[in-house]
Amino acid sequence: MSTPETPEEPRSADDGTPAEGAQVSEAEAELAAQRLERERIERRKAERQGPIEAGAKLSGTAADLLAAVRAVESGEKPPATVFEEARPAPRRPAPEPVRRAPVVPEGPAAPAEGTVGEVQEVLTRGGAPAALAAPAAAALGEDAAALLREDPWQLLRVPGVRPEQADGFGRALLGGEAGPDDERRGRALTVWLLEQAAAAGHTVLETAALTEALGRQGVPGPEDAVRNAIAEGDVLVFQDAVGEAVGEDEEQPVRVLVGLERCALAEESLADGLARLINSAPKQDGAAEEWERAASAAEGSAADLIRAASGHGLVLHTGGEAALAEPAALLNAAHGMGLRAWAATHSPVGRERFASRVDGPAVATVAGLLSGAEGPGRDPEGALAVDLLVVLDAPQLDVETAALLSESLPDGARLVLSGDPAVLWSVGPGRVFADLLAARACPQIASRRPDPGPLGELVSGIGVGELLQVEAPEKEVVIVPVRDAGEAVHRTVQLVADSVPRALGVPAEETQVITPGHGGAVGTRVLNAALKERLNPGPGRFAGFDPGDRVAWSPAPGRTLPGRVVGADGQGLRLDCAGETVVVPRDRVEQTVRHGWALTAHQAVGARWPAAVVVLPGDAVPALSRPWIYTAFSRADRHLSVVHGVDQALQRAVAEVPAKPRTTRLPVLLAPQLPGAAD
Repeated sequence: MSTPETPEEPRSADDGTPAEGAQVSEAEAELAAQRLERERIERRKAERQGPIEAGAKLSGTAADLLAAVRAVESGEKPPATVFEEARPAPRRPAPEPVRRAPVVPEGPAAPAEGTVGEVQEVLTRGGAPAALAAPAAAALGEDAAALLREDPWQLLRVPGVRPEQADGFGRALLGGEAGPDDERRGRALTVWLLEQAAAAGHTVLETAALTEALGRQGVPGPEDAVRNAIAEGDVLVFQDAVGEAVGEDEEQPVRVLVGLERCALAEESLADGLARLINSAPKQDGAAEEWERAASAAEGSAADLIRAASGHGLVLHTGGEAALAEPAALLNAAHGMGLRAWAATHSPVGRERFASRVDGPAVATVAGLLSGAEGPGRDPEGALAVDLLVVLDAPQLDVETAALLSESLPDGARLVLSGDPAVLWSVGPGRVFADLLAARACPQIASRRPDPGPLGELVSGIGVGELLQVEAPEKEVVIVPVRDAGEAVHRTVQLVADSVPRALGVPAEETQVITPGHGGAVGTRVLNAALKERLNPGPGRFAGFDPGDRVAWSPAPGRTLPGRVVGADGQGLRLDCAGETVVVPRDRVEQTVRHGWALTAHQAVGARWPAAVVVLPGDAVPALSRPWIYTAFSRADRHLSVVHGVDQALQRAVAEVPAKPRTTRLPVLLAPQLPGAAD
């Protein structure tokens, strides 16, 4: 392995400039889909009847939690929404989507000016920043001011507010009445902790983990806080069987879990939708002989995938970049039989890459498919007009998105989830693909097509916990050792701007920098400032951006679209994202657009570039794990440079640090609905 040559010293800088005509489309469609989902949830809540069955002998905290639920059911406490196993709700009808040009989400509807003013008055009295007035009014609704006066800890429902800030606000408003043992504080912190857990990927938390976290927040009676939150309907309680009963007289042991309603209903809906696909035979849309002819014409695991999809409603497919040829072969075979077959990817970059492998316009993004801005549209009953849907980048599916997809498929359709199980999991709650692989509820086709060359060999080794020394005669892999943060930034700019283009012929705009986080001495902020100064210097006339700047736009939490600034005007910042023009309104630029020469691995997942520069400064060690390294290193098609300042920590992370566990319920919810579950 060799080190690229060092060009001139990098400079440092800032950014910015403007755009033109705004359009409107994917945003509105996506918001409409979200409204329909909320209506579905309300219908499901209305269907829930009857008490929760205990199903086990419980004691201590678990018994107290269930007693709180029964108190609600008996009328001792006000009614609350509590969880029970419900029958699947009918799929909602949806109108045929209106297709418009791609549009920027404008965010939630702005609260009334009067409401914001009232909230601002309450915030000012409590010593909170007036800038929180609009987001607080949006989060809490028309009665936000009254809610905050009555319960200051409701401020925790505003994104970005932390417990110590809410505590200070509470003391300022309530004086001596505010204390760590206030019931309102305990309930609000219970919800806040579950929101933090959802952001970390959990759909539920075990009660012991939740009460321990409440204790760390200074809640004197954490068990009481959880009981109160359950009784008031702020959170839901579940009991899941674990293991088997010891003897005939013993009841099956359970574990008691607590979660947010939105995660609970989504995970339940996903289990129902997947069970429907698994238990129903695919529609007889083509003779068995046609499927077999298509399989015989394919090779290796592509043939296996076609055969599995011919007779099953749900199929899992695993593999790396080279393995994408197999779902492409499946789609092309389905098109040859006259079927309505579509693929959905995590990002527009992935969509464009996969579209070149498929006959005809049959690839959309998951978000575009669900919103109706892309894809085949829906039939009169609200289901997607498809016979076969292949979802790529399946590890990126969170439970809410996966639930919408499974619900949207018509009876008799086939769903194939395809992805690389070694990459980072979804940003949102759940580990859908991993849970399904572990459940073994449907056919699983593992690709026998490894990614080629030194890069493929390196990444394959990381996937099994080995950091290999690979031969790279064409400089496919280069290690660049650095001693400190300043040198890491300097060498990264050299690689992108000079060494990689000169030595390998890959231009700077086709090289992606990947680093563990946004902050720190070598985070995305510092690297993007240095790269902008070298590659596209400018005054940053529009919120720090100039035409030609590479950016990362986040239209929704957990979604990142790489793009480029093409201009700006009074309406907002105009971007080109994978060939589509979007206009980000002025008031949304700061929250949703960052410079994009450097991304985190989570932002980069689902896309690949001809060259990648992965930066591992000394302070990155706590962030390193095998999935992070695998994801970052596998973003490169032709060349990978590793700016290396973590010594032996890289090898240890590959060998010893797997993905962080997530607490989910999908396998438990799905198991009773599978064939043979009653045996």
